[in-house]
Amino acid sequence: MRTLLRLVVVVLAIVGASALSVGLMFWVGGISAQRAPGFLEASLSPRLRSMMIPSAAKHTTNPVPASPEAVRAGMEHFADHCAICHANDGSGDIEMGRHLYPRVPDMRQAETQNLTDGELFYIIENGVKLTGMPAWGGEHGGDASWKLVDFIRHMPKLTPDELKDMQRLNPRGPDEQDADEFLKGGTPHEHKHGGDGK
Repeated sequence: MRTLLRLVVVVLAIVGASALSVGLMFWVGGISAQRAPGFLEASLSPRLRSMMIPSAAKHTTNPVPASPEAVRAGMEHFADHCAICHANDGSGDIEMGRHLYPRVPDMRQAETQNLTDGELFYIIENGVKLTGMPAWGGEHGGDASWKLVDFIRHMPKLTPDELKDMQRLNPRGPDEQDADEFLKGGTPHEHKHGGDGK
């Protein structure tokens, strides 16, 4: 009984200290997203994210083989839907990505590439709370998300020709399309992604 009581006290002390640290962080830095996350937050966030992804999801294998067609479909989808935050090359070095809090990760680096296919799929489908990553499951999910996983794996090997092709596939702004359609939430341009119509 004493051991349990000590454990509860230690856990409560850790939770309390964490809450005080977070409170102090907001007190000193405010809610501004201008500053990059500090070392502690940057090192803990990926670990916490990994802990929160269900084990079954982590071990799910990609049912869509990484064929050239699947990678191409993932590339088209990424250029049209994801590059606005992640940049065509996955670096996150684009206006939106540089100003999100936390910053958009460089998807070519180990922090992303070392995730399992199941983890990548789970993040695409469900998003990540308290970040700019929305949940894309449902109407855009399934095979389209698995093809995105195939494309993410291909990102470290993107060629200059592929990047040029992606620029052609990026959404156009209101100066390049009908402004009324854009303001009403219309899609910048329509094209199909692979064999699943996405």
